[in-house]
Amino acid sequence: MAHIDHLGIQCADLERSREFYAGVLGALGIRQLTCDLPVYGFGEDHPFFWLGPVTSPAETRELHVAFAADDRAQVREFHRLAVDAGAEVLHEPRVFPEYHPTYYGAFIRDPDGHNVEAVCHRPE
Repeated sequence: MAHIDHLGIQCADLERSREFYAGVLGALGIRQLTCDLPVYGFGEDHPFFWLGPVTSPAETRELHVAFAADDRAQVREFHRLAVDAGAEVLHEPRVFPEYHPTYYGAFIRDPDGHNVEAVCHRPE
């Protein structure tokens, strides 16, 4: 089965983004695994989500990344931690039947303006 192996994003304030993601991803069982400055790798058993400093002069565009949650409680905890960290809420945790009948997600904006989601595909 094909899947994305890893994803890296550039951050205007790397340490602020590291703190933000260390908090919200913890709700999903994802933790910081590496600290090879100037990049940070997050994952469960190996890093698959990387944060690095801005290295290109071009203006960035909004990125959307969705992290899988084991259950709906993790989606709600991700959302709570994001709100506590001051994130803009794009969509409160809820079912999105337009995607499929059990699609449960929460969408927030990270410190660099990216659309970040936690999603669970399982029924309650």
